[in-house]
Amino acid sequence: MHRSPTARNVALLALGSCLALGLLTPVAPAAEAKVTFQHESQAAYEKQLAAGQIQAATFNKRVRSIHLTLKDGRHMLVRYPPHQAPAFTSQLQAKHVPVTVLKPAEAIKEASKIPVHHKIRYIVGGIVIAVIVIVAAVLLIDRRRKTAME
Repeated sequence: MHRSPTARNVALLALGSCLALGLLTPVAPAAEAKVTFQHESQAAYEKQLAAGQIQAATFNKRVRSIHLTLKDGRHMLVRYPPHQAPAFTSQLQAKHVPVTVLKPAEAIKEASKIPVHHKIRYIVGGIVIAVIVIVAAVLLIDRRRKTAME
């Protein structure tokens, strides 16, 4: 005996078809939004530290920077001088701020995102243009000299 499809079977078949065709997507947790950090000076960092506004800090020792998460939700980036990481770490820990240090692989990944200024390209480009102008001037002068002699 052949049974006719029930309403439940029809609904499951329709749902499966929609998922297969990509019309519906399964519900997934929202992806984290990309966090952008605002650059700030050391003086502003010290004011925030003294006021207790810093919630968490992450050090990137490769590029000598600290990612700060403030209690009001803002994200700041502070650069520090060479060999000053222990001093900044102790300051933050004295104010009971959780401090983390990026692993070397993560630090390299972040360091590679920093834009590189190609000064050498501009210098070489200027030299090439100067050489082209000089060669063109020499050829023009030589041509005029030869035509004047004839």
